[in-house]
Amino acid sequence: MTKLAHFIPVKFSYLEEDYAKLYLRKIKGLATRTKLSMSFHPQTNGQAERTIQILEDMLRACVIDFKGDWHNHFHLIDFLYNNSYNSIIGMTPFESLYGSKCRSPKVGLKLVRLL
Repeated sequence: MTKLAHFIPVKFSYLEEDYAKLYLRKIKGLATRTKLSMSFHPQTNGQAERTIQILEDMLRACVIDFKGDWHNHFHLIDFLYNNSYNSIIGMTPFESLYGSKCRSPKVGLKLVRLL
């Protein structure tokens, strides 16, 4: 399991079920398979809870740093999360998926979202 994550920015509130449907539709569009965690399964729930905590911390820092403009920098959270060392898999999620380290852009270059 790579632990790679894709983030879907939305501009309005959804119900939890709507988020799940949106997520699954986006994942199917990427031609990938999903492995959903089961309720009452401590190992996978613990991993999911830890991931959620990390993402909350990253989002909080982004909101503080970029204030009202944070949503325009959402792709940076995606990049940072997927290129941060994960102790469970012993490498970054990007490295786990692609077999090599990510070649990050030079500092100061404008990042452009391609999707």
